[in-house]
Order: sequence, then structure tokens, then C-alpha cells
Amino acid sequence: MSADDKYPEESGRRRFVKGVVGGSALAGVGALGTVTVNSATASPGAGGGSTQAWAIENTGGPAPRGMPQIPIEIDSEGYIKGVWPDVETVTQGGRQVQIAEMDIGGSTYSSEWFQYCGVEGYAGIQPGYESDNYFRSGAAPAYDWQSGSKEEGDRFHVDDFSDYEEWGNGIGTAGTGKPASGRWRSEDAEDVIPIQLLRSARIEEAAQDNEWLQASTDQGFIAWLNKCTHFCCVPGYKQSADAARFGNANGVYCQCHQSIYDPFSLVQTLFIARPRPD
Repeated sequence: MSADDKYPEESGRRRFVKGVVGGSALAGVGALGTVTVNSATASPGAGGGSTQAWAIENTGGPAPRGMPQIPIEIDSEGYIKGVWPDVETVTQGGRQVQIAEMDIGGSTYSSEWFQYCGVEGYAGIQPGYESDNYFRSGAAPAYDWQSGSKEEGDRFHVDDFSDYEEWGNGIGTAGTGKPASGRWRSEDAEDVIPIQLLRSARIEEAAQDNEWLQASTDQGFIAWLNKCTHFCCVPGYKQSADAARFGNANGVYCQCHQSIYDPFSLVQTLFIARPRPD
């Protein structure tokens, strides 16, 4: 292979992918200028199938693609919630089923974005699950600021992130953004949907001239389903000093198998969503 086809050796990354099996590939252009290629990897099933989603970019390690973004809205009191797609009942294959799907920022957003890693069986991913959709602090917060100011189940508020342009925890560069770990659509449910929430000036700036980010982020806040697309571990933004060894001290790092993600590069991914159980 020509050396022109590769990143510098030390990066361990390919510049592009040739000969993707079956030709099923989608080039995703990152919101901050990054280009990636993602491929479908499995056969579709009823209620799942080929799905195009916006995700924070996977930039290294064994993960096959990025983690899906959750569009955000902030209520009139300043509390932060994830947008859930509009729900309707349709007839498919001779039977009535509920689907959750809507258009946002020129893209189709659906519950199928989150149907992988077994999450498709969680109650909160079922289209009709009743939830207020607020992001809430979890049982074991990953950050000292969160442990000191939030109780389990507390909603996140804009004011919790007022120091986002200065915040740091000794990992990477201070001021790149302030994170929180938590859950979404998981109240009164057996399974918890883990999420990561981040407020950053970089997201604010990128949203100024990007249709998708204008519609899916607010006041510099971005969120994603926090399940690594490799083996379903729960990664973290600025949670592990080990991330620096993989050149990702200012990004999201999965400690299980060293997959890394860039929350400041949003890409479109094509993958096969798993069917929801009946």
C-alpha cells in the first residue's frame, strides 16, 4: 500500500478505507472538519436495519464507529433534557407498531440510533416509554464537582456548568469543556441508559455555521449515549490519565480496550441497528 494512503506511522490510523465488504460505506464529514468512513457490519432484522446516525467520532482503537449523539433542549427554567423523537403508530408487515422518528436539522433522528449493545431491550428505548427526558445525575458520578453538588437523580441545570470555560481536573488541558455523567429515560426502569453531557465553547462555535449542531445542541451543550460501540463498556471524557498515552487526554477514552472518541467532531455513521424486542 502506498504511504500516501496512511496517517503518520505514530498515529496508528488509516487515512481512508478501501474495499469495504459489500460496498456498504458512508463517508461522514465531521462538524469540525474531520472525515471518517463507517461501514455496516451485520444483517438487518425486523424493527432494526440500516440506520444513519450522528455520532461523536471514533478516532482510534477497536470500536467500529462513533457513539450516537442525543439532541438537546433546555427548558424555560434552565434544566437540560434529551430530545426524544415523535412517536406514532404505523402498520408494518400487517401489524401495528410504534415508531419514534422525527426530522431535526435536515436529518432523520430516530430511536434506532440507540439500538445496539443490548440497549434496544431497555425500557427507555421503547418508543412509548413515558419519561420527562431530563438528564439526571447517576449513582456514582465520575467527577468530583458532581459528587459534591448533585444527589442521585438530580436534574442537570445550566448553572451547574457556569465555569465550563475554565474547568479542569488535571487531565488534559483545562478549559476545553465541563462534563457530567448520568442517565436518561431510566426512571422507574430496570436498566439504566448511561449518558455523557458536555458543555464547551468549541461546540458553541461549531454550531454557528452547522445546521445539525444548531438544531441538536444548545448553549454549547452536547450529549451522547455513553456505550462504547466495541464491547459496550462505559467510556469517559477526562476520566482517565491513561488517555494521554493514546493521544486523547482532551477526548473520550474507553479504559476497557483503548477505543477513543472525539466529542468535538460529529460525523454521520451508517450501521445496522438491532431490532427492539416485542
